[in-house]
This record gives sequence, structure tokens and C-alpha cells, in this order.
Amino acid sequence: MSNHYRIALVGDYNPSVTAHQAIPLAIRLAAQYHAVAVEGEWVHTSKIESQLADVKKKFAEFDGIWCVPASPYANTEGALTAIRVAREGHIPFLGTCAGFQHAVIEFARNVLGWTAADHAEVNPHSELALIAPLSCSLVEKTDEIRLGKDSLIGDSYGTSPIVEGYHCNYGLDRAYAERLFTHGLRATGWDQNGEVRAVELAGHPFFVGTLFQPERKALKGELPPLVRDFVGAALVREKFRPVGSTLSRIEG
Repeated sequence: MSNHYRIALVGDYNPSVTAHQAIPLAIRLAAQYHAVAVEGEWVHTSKIESQLADVKKKFAEFDGIWCVPASPYANTEGALTAIRVAREGHIPFLGTCAGFQHAVIEFARNVLGWTAADHAEVNPHSELALIAPLSCSLVEKTDEIRLGKDSLIGDSYGTSPIVEGYHCNYGLDRAYAERLFTHGLRATGWDQNGEVRAVELAGHPFFVGTLFQPERKALKGELPPLVRDFVGAALVREKFRPVGSTLSRIEG
């Protein structure tokens, strides 16, 4: 086993974004916990190629992929392709806030075949705005989240409900939830009104998305449980390999 690991931080780094300040600290705390060296490397979405094969090569050298907050991204398609590579290549994946939103869109487009699935912030006139404005803004707010049993996120926290912080105005349109959560994608976190706040992918070593930002705990010197276990998954993952058709695009 290597003693040095690399996590791709997919997003457009901005030092004024609270989550971007917290993420390197969260990774450092997780590295200390696991007693290994872990480097978080920012990958600006504008630097992600358009061809899937090229993106696979780019991310093959990483042990994990974290799609980070602060959208719209400079290159939405680049972010979606990076998520697809993590999903199909069984690379440990964490998506927080915007990462959660784009993980849902990527799954809808490339697994369910909902090619029109989009984000209302990027395309407000979309015919299938899977990610839509929240009824109540969650910018700089905290809320209680109930976690599902027999889930990665539930195992990470070891308790439910939890309280976490947000910085977002958009979330999953619940009108699509029943059809979305099929073929491996499942909801594993909900707010007090039953709105989905976390998802994960069955059959994948670690693929979790949260609308909340667990990394913020690192700003208080606390190790976020989900980051701890995401980094733990990155330490033991198999090197990049494409998966079969089970979680590839559904035909017909």
C-alpha cells in the first residue's frame, strides 16, 4: 500500500468560499487520522477535457474525487464528466453542495437516459430542472438531517439525526424522486420535511453526495466523519478500471 495519496478537488477554487477554506483542513485531519500523507489537488473545471477517454486518463492517477461547492462551475460538462468517471471507474467519490447537485444530474443523464436533466441555476428554462430553487434558502443555515439505516453515511456518523451547515439555494425537485431513485441510486438523508439531503450509489465502494457541507466542521478543528471515511475508501481503492454494464447507461 502506498503512503501518499491524491484527492482531486473538482471545482473552481475561490479563497473567499468558506467550503474551499475548510476542505484542505478536512483532508489534513483525515490524513492525520489514517496516519498517511494525503494531498488535495484542485482541478479547475475549465481544465477538464471534453472527451471521456481523456478525462479517464486525467483522473486515473487520483485515489479519490471530491466535487466541491460553489457553482455554477466554469465548465459544467467537465464537472459532470469527472463525476461520471468516478461512478463508472469505482473511484471513491464525495460530492458536497454543488457536488451533490451535479452527481444527481450526471446519474439522471447517463444512467437513466434523462438527457435533458439540468440545473435551474444554469438553465432556468430547462424542460427537466432536476435541481430547482429551494422553497426556503439554506444559505448560511444549519438544519437537522435524518440518516438512513444500512447506509455509508449512516455508518460514518453512527447516529441520527445529525445537524449540519448549508450554503445553497438549490436542491433536488422532489417531483422526480420516485423515478430517480432506481438502478442503484438511493436517498440516504432527509430534512424534517422529507426533502432529500443525501444520496449514495449501491454497488460502489464509496459514492456519497450531500447537499449540506460536512467539511465546515474542520474550521472548528473537528474531523468530519464523512471526510474521514471518504479518505479511508481512497486508501484502499483498486486502481482505475471501467465497470461493466450494471451501472452504465440503461438501454431501451
